This record gives sequence, C-alpha cells and structure tokens, in this order.
Amino acid sequence: MQRAPKKPTRKRIILGTVLIFLISYFIFLILWIQVKDNYGYAVTYMASKLVTLIKDVRFEEIKSEKTIILATFSPVGQTTDRLSIPIKTSSYTFNAPLTFGIMAALFSFIKRRGRAYAEGLLILFGVHLLYVFSLEAYGLTTVFIDRGLEVVSKPRLFAYEFLWRFTDNMVLRFEPFLIGFYLFIRFRR
Repeated sequence: MQRAPKKPTRKRIILGTVLIFLISYFIFLILWIQVKDNYGYAVTYMASKLVTLIKDVRFEEIKSEKTIILATFSPVGQTTDRLSIPIKTSSYTFNAPLTFGIMAALFSFIKRRGRAYAEGLLILFGVHLLYVFSLEAYGLTTVFIDRGLEVVSKPRLFAYEFLWRFTDNMVLRFEPFLIGFYLFIRFRR
C-alpha cells in the first residue's frame, strides 16, 4: 500500500518562495548590470521619438556617456539652437532586478505564466518609457519657455511636471510591488 505524498506545509512554501526570490534577485542583478545601459539607450531613443509628436522639436541624436544618455533636440525651423537632455539610466532602472525577483518568486502561484510574465514586462517597459518621455517633455518645455521659444502655458508645464514627478516619486518606487500584486491578482491559481 502506497502512502499519499505529503502536502507541503505553509512554512515550506514560504521558505521556498523566499529562496527563489533571493537567488533569482542576485542572478537578475548581475545580468541587469550588464544590459541596463543598452536597455536605457533603447528606451530613451523610443521616448525621444515620441516626444517629437507633442513638442515642436526634431530629435537630432542620442549619445551614451557611461551611465548618462544625452538626447539632443532642436526646435523645428532652427538649426543652431540645440538642447541636450541628460537622462541617468539608473534613475529609472534601479529596481528592475527586484521586479524580476518578485516575478520569479510568484512562479508557483500563478497560471498562464507566459502571458503573465509578458504583461509584467510590458508594464515595466511602459513605466520606464513614461518616465523618460515625461522627463524630456518637462525639460524641453521649461527650457523653451525660458528661451522664449514657447508661449508660457502654466497648465501644460504643470501637467508635464506632475506626470514626471508622479512617475519618478511614486510609480518607480512601488513598481516591483505593483507588478507583483497585479500578476498575483490577475493570474493566481
């Protein structure tokens, strides 16, 4: 007569989840350090292209200097006036390994893992794109107003500043936990 396999205790489940998180966090941290600058370059390039849709600017070039990426713009109709916006990659990518670790720790608790992880990564990418986009839009607006190249519009300036500061101070700080919460609630077994 065979015995039924023992069901894992709550303590073992918690311990296993914590171990998966810790191991995966350190692995993702090591891997992320290798790719974060290339990722930041791609995000900045896309956000810079998007900014040209709402601002009257041309996207001129993008340069990478260590951990800072410079996106250079010029007002439409002018060739001499150029403005570079510095974007520090680690300002918005610092918690990606934590997000990946939380996602890995949720592996045994979620179903449809492929879709869940794809949605989690898409949210992460969207938040990073929003951060760079709002930073560039706010930076360009303030400089253009200061130089007299754009009419002073306090509501527009407030909207860009609010979007950037909210993304920077709130969304980025809680992003790993928001994504983990989203995945657990949406895809839990």
